Amino acid sequence: MGKKFQLCGASVIIYKDNKVLLQQRKDNKCWGYHGGSVEMGEKVEDAARRELLEETGLIANRLELYGVFSGSEQYHMYPDGNEAYIIDIVYLCNDFMGDVHIQESEVLQLKWFDFDKIPEKLSPPIKSVLIKFCNEKIMQLSKQ
Repeated sequence: MGKKFQLCGASVIIYKDNKVLLQQRKDNKCWGYHGGSVEMGEKVEDAARRELLEETGLIANRLELYGVFSGSEQYHMYPDGNEAYIIDIVYLCNDFMGDVHIQESEVLQLKWFDFDKIPEKLSPPIKSVLIKFCNEKIMQLSKQ
């Protein structure tokens, strides 16, 4: 039986030119945005920048706080049986630099998706947040 724990996550949704950059995770084959756990003593924004760089090779020039998400939608059971109750601090970034590369230990692939064409198989703890973000962007585009 796995362990139950609560963790603080720092995540980044990268977007540009009406597209969002998603990664397919190696452990569950699901798609999602970029992020991970905040380390002890680490600032949340620094953790978000670190995770983005590790997972994509991109450096965020500017991050904008999108929101803090918690509750049952942020629950995740890992393949090893461990259960995480996540408090996820999510940032948006459309100002970045660097060349995209894959963190082979955790990521199968990185791919740009139109806001209205994101994959169905989304990582459970980020699904509601990503859908909310994409729907907001679709609404903004429809008003232009």
